[in-house]
Amino acid sequence: MAAVNGPRPAIGCVGPPRVLAGLDEVPRLDRVTHLAVHGSLPRLRPEELLALAEDIDLRGRGGAGFPFARKLKSVTRAAESRDGRTAVVVNGSEGEPSCLKDTALLLHSPHLVLDGALLAAAALNAEEVVVGVTRTDVEQSVQDAIYERGPVGLKLRVTLLPERFVTGESSAHVSGLSGGPALPSGRSIRTSDRGLGGLPTLLSNTETYAQLALAARVGALGFRSVGLPTEPGTLLLTVAGATVMETPTGVPLSYILELCGLGPGQGVLVGGYHGKWLDPYSAKAAEISRESLVSYGAVLGAGAVLPLPDDTCPAGEVLRVTRWMAGESAGQCGPCVLGLPALADTLELAVRGGGQAALDAVQARMQSVRRRGACSHPDGTSNFVESALATFPDEFYDHALGSGCGRPVLGTLPLRADETAVAPAAEESTERLLVDWTRCQGHGLCMDVLPEIIQLGADGYPEKASMELPGRLRPKALRAIRRCPALALRIQD
Repeated sequence: MAAVNGPRPAIGCVGPPRVLAGLDEVPRLDRVTHLAVHGSLPRLRPEELLALAEDIDLRGRGGAGFPFARKLKSVTRAAESRDGRTAVVVNGSEGEPSCLKDTALLLHSPHLVLDGALLAAAALNAEEVVVGVTRTDVEQSVQDAIYERGPVGLKLRVTLLPERFVTGESSAHVSGLSGGPALPSGRSIRTSDRGLGGLPTLLSNTETYAQLALAARVGALGFRSVGLPTEPGTLLLTVAGATVMETPTGVPLSYILELCGLGPGQGVLVGGYHGKWLDPYSAKAAEISRESLVSYGAVLGAGAVLPLPDDTCPAGEVLRVTRWMAGESAGQCGPCVLGLPALADTLELAVRGGGQAALDAVQARMQSVRRRGACSHPDGTSNFVESALATFPDEFYDHALGSGCGRPVLGTLPLRADETAVAPAAEESTERLLVDWTRCQGHGLCMDVLPEIIQLGADGYPEKASMELPGRLRPKALRAIRRCPALALRIQD
């Protein structure tokens, strides 16, 4: 299982903290400290919980911003038409390196998240609550919290899932928690109808449940005492892939950046690697709200805010992320397996001086993957590239014509660390990855999956026929083997 421990975020607040309360005093709120900071959780009847969610207009904080009350109603209706059994899932996977807010909550304030999930479970008469995570340190924190709580009257567990960008997609997440592969199903079946173990399932992300638990304590009026009247309360942002900020809605984006010692630079990516680039002028004018960001064609998504400094190359940064996103494919449909690597290849050709023809080819590649994938990953990746081309047109044009921008690629946009960089020598194996030259046709898909050890030559074929295979990279090597259409790869002891 490719789950790792990533960076621990710094924490900050605009105004008094709410969901992050207490973390200025202790690094983690255990059960006793949690109750001292937040107080006891009130009991709410199902109709009271539904009314609360509607009164505060609680929406999912994982990307789509779907109204939480509508999810509750959908699960309730599905359960009534069947045998009444339901489940609750907390989506705590953050496959994107630019997002750390849910990690921060589960590492530092896990009981607030569990409170919200158990509130919802009580309203739905659910028989199980499951928290899905992708980091072992987060898994341990949640497991400790479950132990600290003692019996809760239903099954409460945490499950470690593979660290992959698409693990957070709802069908992939539920499949992994149900014992299957954590991959998108490609079917338009809502988890509210058929989710965990086939039961109607309420699935929402970590921050959503934490905000629900906070609202249950302070009430609708207390919750609405900060933020915009149309979008009350606070929300969590991950700024520059390093700092989790709690802020009321309506605060200028530029103020958030300033508090983190940053400026808009060449532009700001909002919503993560499926998000939208804002030019510096738009970033200075935008506020942290759905209404404000929609006016610029953007959404907050999972709350990632990534300013691009003036001293790095925009084209090179975008290419790095596009190549990484191609490698994060679920590997089960053509637009991901073939389309995204091809998009990365054509973008690289443009960045390295391929001329106007290369830029035109990038546009064609983006169109070829849209609305054809088993999940939103191809669409989101192509939208990321399209937004970058629109925000940095001169930089891409200069690169395509061969002059470039003259700046280095600093790696400002965060990607997960190279797995080989943290692999201890004791885990190295004597296995080798071999290329059968009689079969290899130079597709290059193997390098997209396993760039740590496979490099392509000028002719598009692997540079080596035999490569040492570290033990930690064996799962990725198996993926590369499965993706090779010519069956030209194998592992040798």
